[in-house]
Amino acid sequence: MIKIAPSILSADFANLQRDIQRIHSADYVHVDVMDGLFVPNISIGLPVVQCIRPVTDLPLDVHLMIDRPVRYAGQFCDAGADLVTCHVEADTESEILRALSDIHNHGKRAGVVLKPGTPASAVLPFLDACDLVLIMTVEPGFGGQKFMMEMLPKIQAVRQYIDALHPECELEVDGGVDEKTAPLCIAAGANVLVAGSAVYKAEDIPGRIAALRG
Repeated sequence: MIKIAPSILSADFANLQRDIQRIHSADYVHVDVMDGLFVPNISIGLPVVQCIRPVTDLPLDVHLMIDRPVRYAGQFCDAGADLVTCHVEADTESEILRALSDIHNHGKRAGVVLKPGTPASAVLPFLDACDLVLIMTVEPGFGGQKFMMEMLPKIQAVRQYIDALHPECELEVDGGVDEKTAPLCIAAGANVLVAGSAVYKAEDIPGRIAALRG
């Protein structure tokens, strides 16, 4: 089954509880954490994750767009994250592996993220330690960007790695996913789709979530 993870980056932050409850038919709540260093934007942090944890039964899919994520990965688990993903570009290989281990030691699911310019093969040192791999189909940092079609072969390549080496791992895509690009991502091998604007700008949010599943 295709899973949908609406990104609250596109929600109304003045009515965050309401907007999280509006996506009750989704599979994950995607939470983008940005530090202004790894990406040129600052979003939300630990206090917000702590506050939204009690208002939804959906798993919190926390995407750390932060420098040296090992410093905070465990804290986000304690704050209520169910799945925490770290960018492979954000630290050395050993430190990213240490972050994944820390997440698992907290009893949570862990994954890595690849920016558009990072080759598919960069996932290989981490794949055994991953419950999910996230492929960015826009440059991380801002919502509402256009889907990068040239990322489709990378999605296909990572799907081949997963099928061969770690079939239980999920493959997530984030960036410019809408009713037109979602089928392309699914055809390329993704089974989890992050969608922000496409969900929150829809008049019928449950209907849009259902449509994105295909």
